[in-house]
Amino acid sequence: MTHAPASASRPLTVGRPAAPLSGVIRVPGDKSISHRALMFAALARGETTIYHLLEGEDVLRTAAAMRALGAQVEQRGEVWVVSGPGVGQLSEPDDVLDMGNSGTAARLLSGILASHGIASVMTGDASLRRRPMKRVTDPLAATGATFIAREGGRLPLAIRGQANPPALDYRLPVASAQVKSAVLLAGLNATGTTRVEEPVPTRDHTENMLRYFGATVEVESTPEGGRIIRLEGRPDLVAPDGGLFVPADPSSAAFPLVAALLVPGSAITLTDVGLNPLRTGLFTTLMEMGAQVDVVEKASSGGELVGDLHVRASTLQGVEVPAARAPSMIDEYPVLAVAAAHAHGVSRFCGLEELRVKESDRLSATVAMLRENGVRAEIEGDDLVVYGTGGAIPGGGLVTTHMDHRLAMSASVMGLVAKQPVRIDDTAFIDTSFPGYLALMNQLGAGFAQ
Repeated sequence: MTHAPASASRPLTVGRPAAPLSGVIRVPGDKSISHRALMFAALARGETTIYHLLEGEDVLRTAAAMRALGAQVEQRGEVWVVSGPGVGQLSEPDDVLDMGNSGTAARLLSGILASHGIASVMTGDASLRRRPMKRVTDPLAATGATFIAREGGRLPLAIRGQANPPALDYRLPVASAQVKSAVLLAGLNATGTTRVEEPVPTRDHTENMLRYFGATVEVESTPEGGRIIRLEGRPDLVAPDGGLFVPADPSSAAFPLVAALLVPGSAITLTDVGLNPLRTGLFTTLMEMGAQVDVVEKASSGGELVGDLHVRASTLQGVEVPAARAPSMIDEYPVLAVAAAHAHGVSRFCGLEELRVKESDRLSATVAMLRENGVRAEIEGDDLVVYGTGGAIPGGGLVTTHMDHRLAMSASVMGLVAKQPVRIDDTAFIDTSFPGYLALMNQLGAGFAQ
């Protein structure tokens, strides 16, 4: 599956809906968990059945890559079934592994490829080829793997893996779940204990899923507020008897959730949303701003807590979000910025340096999106400051998305509440993380023209 070429861009103009948003929906499966489900199932003995796998372009790239590395990956109706050769048993791919737009897939897979005695080459689309890989390849080089990349450590990336890698001991200089996961995945095929220290806790889907497949993972907190993760190498990963259920993605739920908060009179329910405490920073922040969001927790699945969110339109106030919360909501800042633009008062979001290396320089692009639509916003160091309009976003601007799916969806939410319609240069890349987004929003009454 390939990304649409530039000539097939899908512009969209969004204005206010005719009525409040209402209804009950389940957004697609969690992207982070879907990537890991395919990779871990390919490294486990037996057949793993995966329910609610996100079938967006990013995840389909991971499925194709694991298939190219020797796993059997197939879709059977509404479920996906993976039979893997086991840890250390992946085979050399016949062709280049094209990861499309997925930085998560490329970085995590680097850890797996570095710890197998095979040669491989990864590439991606124009956006991914601009994103840095050195912060992953630098620690992985300690496995003995060889990496050859373009200037700045960018894709395409050639990897000569190490069949018998040593266990790694690495302290992340900057909090990153992707880098942490890449090191842990390299440790799966290492003898001994791999140790990773992170300065602040980041999403722990990798740790949860490793335990679910049978690995021994220990986590302890540091006096400085970070965490140390230890993984025993060469575990016997086994396909879980009950399969693996992927929760609805909280990062995708963010868009209909914020839309319902801002469109007057709205009331919606989002079902089976992942409630991992290291992913719910947006929900915490919105509630601090005055959002009416009722959370009904349900049984956990595969080590992940899930629940239903009941959301009602609310009057929001500006808020200051500490840097320590950033890793738990790093993908949600663009749509949070829209909520802040609609709110009363000033909001400050601290410590957003990680946004500079997303699908775009998401920090600068978010500011440009707001300014183009009449909202005052500033970057101060690594902080984003948004001056709320008190429910009076002017709108009327053209948002340049830079091939960034989250910017496109955030702009669409802004269009629902702006005084003048908001134009979006391209929505084609929304499918990388949220296939069917426009149709699902229209089920709630958004009135997006498709």
